[in-house]
Amino acid sequence: MISLFLRGLVLGISIAAPVGPIGLLCIRRSLSYGTITGLLSGLGAATADGVYGAIAAFGLAFISNFLTNQARWLGIIGGLFLCYLGITTFLSKPAEKTAETSRTGLAGAYLSTFGLTLTNPATILSFVLLFAGFAPTGLDYGQAVVMVGGVFLGSALWWLILSSGVSRLRHWLTPGRLVWVNRVFGVLITGFGIVALSWRG
Repeated sequence: MISLFLRGLVLGISIAAPVGPIGLLCIRRSLSYGTITGLLSGLGAATADGVYGAIAAFGLAFISNFLTNQARWLGIIGGLFLCYLGITTFLSKPAEKTAETSRTGLAGAYLSTFGLTLTNPATILSFVLLFAGFAPTGLDYGQAVVMVGGVFLGSALWWLILSSGVSRLRHWLTPGRLVWVNRVFGVLITGFGIVALSWRG
């Protein structure tokens, strides 16, 4: 069981660690709004990773095949949302009171990255390929639960490290610098959105 948990932990970190659109969003939100908002953004992605891990671990072939077959349309939805987030990030002005974040804002941070990760074709393909290499065949339900728990905790651990580490740079940010941070991240996020829209998987 410990071996399965460690495999899941490594898999969760491997999926979360590459810096893509979700990583950029987490970094930007950590810089602008603090560790909690950045962490909740990451936990949204970790939850989606756990969902895909469960689909793979429990052998839900029908759902897995459906998601793979619909990856193009999911990519379009995710790409459009990324373009929207990129443009709004580019145009956003620094908040005067970054420490104050409403419950709606925290829930939105979590739900937005949860939805984006679920609709990201790269996440779908990563789980199909990596899970095949990390997970043994013929898992029973208990073993599957342990491995999925490892996937979620591995992903969550990465986002905790990233958001808390990035938040330490907030003292360096003046309102003028934060404007440029928003512009750079807005362009990068929009770029990921355009790539998702042009994906032909």
